Amino acid sequence: MQTLLEGPKFADAVQTSSKGTAKSFQGFVKSVQTTCRISIPGANLSGNREKVGLNFLKDKKVVPDSDPPSIKDINLLYQFFDQSSTLVVLTGAGISTECGIPDYRSPNGAYSSGFKPITHQEFTRSARARRRYWARSYAGWRRFTAAQPGSAHIALASLEKASRINFMITQNVDRLHHRAGSSPLELHGTVYSVVCLDCGFSFCRELFQEQVKDLNPKWAEAIESLDYEGPPGSDKSFGMKQRPDGDIEIDEKYWEENFQIPTCHKCNGVLKPDVTFFGDNVPKDRADKAMEAARRCDAFLVCGSSLMTMSAFRLVRAAYEAGAATAIVNIGLTRADEFVPLKISARCGEILPRLLDAGSLSIPAV
Repeated sequence: MQTLLEGPKFADAVQTSSKGTAKSFQGFVKSVQTTCRISIPGANLSGNREKVGLNFLKDKKVVPDSDPPSIKDINLLYQFFDQSSTLVVLTGAGISTECGIPDYRSPNGAYSSGFKPITHQEFTRSARARRRYWARSYAGWRRFTAAQPGSAHIALASLEKASRINFMITQNVDRLHHRAGSSPLELHGTVYSVVCLDCGFSFCRELFQEQVKDLNPKWAEAIESLDYEGPPGSDKSFGMKQRPDGDIEIDEKYWEENFQIPTCHKCNGVLKPDVTFFGDNVPKDRADKAMEAARRCDAFLVCGSSLMTMSAFRLVRAAYEAGAATAIVNIGLTRADEFVPLKISARCGEILPRLLDAGSLSIPAV
């Protein structure tokens, strides 16, 4: 059977630095780029989008422009997988932009419009900030949860199921990996859980949504009847704009007065989403588990992350310094470009599915 590797032989050189050893990848000649968009045969990615009727999921403005992956890139990534025995994968927001969830740092991300996410300090110190956050987050919940796993999520779940991925870590809080069949370590937590800052009690987000609705029935009714497709700034849309962590930008006149936030039913404490806000630290046990996996692996792959947060950057750096092969699939610059030897600029949803039929991998989609 013909494989992707016919042609120039893959050369595996070892590059040595003062910080450790890392495999680099050389030996390929320039090849012709593909021009097709990739989908996984038999995989139904539409889910219940049509039931929700949210056209924002079809808006690919949140996805940065990128050429389709070249045959050379596919060969390189195939060999990276094929030569690994203990592979750790770290995913970031770039894997979810293809599903309609915006990111922060890409050219089309939230930062490009001047948006600043809430910080941990702001949330804990200001009742007004908490009221703003929860009003916006409640309003965005239905829209956020309508997103479905993309071809990259499904490809990674297939590779994980076939034991080609030993451990997966995600910076994302959207649970799309779980819905695709994976069980990654959620480095920054998840918006699907709510936790009390005082006693530590946690419970599911859907229950919290119901509590908000019970406390603010008229407001909730107005939110649920919104025209999500109305022009930004109109009363029909509340001036809404989707944000990366599931909240929606709403004019303050719609939440400033009379919006009530549920409190912990065990201690009456302050509730927050079980995520690591900017300015906060990843819980130690979670950070330690991720670091242990990074140091013990023989290959570390970054998918869709700029690695600008230290909690993610330190993992790929630790893997590199421990001698693991390292690679990045991401559109745009990353914090680790200076030392990671294999960098592929491509959409994760276009290159990862190509591995499923590549050479000795030949893995059916889940």
